[in-house]
Amino acid sequence: MTTDNDKSVQKSKETRLFLFLVVCFFPLLSIALVGGYGFFIWFMQMLLGPPGPPS
Repeated sequence: MTTDNDKSVQKSKETRLFLFLVVCFFPLLSIALVGGYGFFIWFMQMLLGPPGPPS
C-alpha cells in the first residue's frame, strides 16, 4: 500500500527524469547521431571518392 508521500516522491523522480531526457539526453543523442552520420559519409568519400559520374 503506497502513501501520499511515496506518490509525491515518485512523481518528483519522474519529473526530474523527464526533464533530464528532454533537456540533456535527447539533444545530445541527436547531435551524436547527426555527427556520426556525417563522419560516416566523410569517411566513405575518402575511400570511394566524391559522388557523381567519374571524370
